[in-house]
Amino acid sequence: MHSSKPSFVLGYHGCDKEVGLDLLNRRIDLKVSENAYDWLGPGVYFWENNYERARQYAEEDKQRTDSTIKEPFVIGAVLDLGHCFDLLEQQGLDFLSFAYEEFKKSCEEQGEALPSNKPFGPIDFDFKKRELDCAVIQTAHSLYKRLEGTEFDSVRAAFFEGDELYPGAGFKMHNHIQIAVKDSCIKGIFLPREETVLDPWAE
Repeated sequence: MHSSKPSFVLGYHGCDKEVGLDLLNRRIDLKVSENAYDWLGPGVYFWENNYERARQYAEEDKQRTDSTIKEPFVIGAVLDLGHCFDLLEQQGLDFLSFAYEEFKKSCEEQGEALPSNKPFGPIDFDFKKRELDCAVIQTAHSLYKRLEGTEFDSVRAAFFEGDELYPGAGFKMHNHIQIAVKDSCIKGIFLPREETVLDPWAE
């Protein structure tokens, strides 16, 4: 399977303002997220070409009791996705399905229960605690390295998140493309111009 992404993409990352300024001034580096529930497995996470969703995320995260965000902030990054495990392409989805079957067989052989995707809380219907997906993607990474002798640099997927955009819609309010990348994929970070949300009904 080959999915080389030769062009650069822009990613946006919601964070605390103090952290964002430290990143921009190179006092600290972006950290790889390695939680067992991370949707796309280990990596540095970005919203692809979506400043506004990154800003919304930072605002939402601030409301959580365990949040480290005091003042929501967004940084931008120039990303080279390199050899990408792209779940917007059929070959990527087929390989993920194969990885699931291999992971399931391994769990059965070891007498272990499959992890599951579940909400963080009783009113979270988006199943954001993706322990099953994370485990399957990590299996895909291992399989690919064993079969092809190389590694993925990034993982890319679409997520359909939030309430219906309008009654009966197949679209959700927070649909987005998310990317998890190795540190080497980040070619530079920048302070985005604050983007204006257009009101289509404004006169």
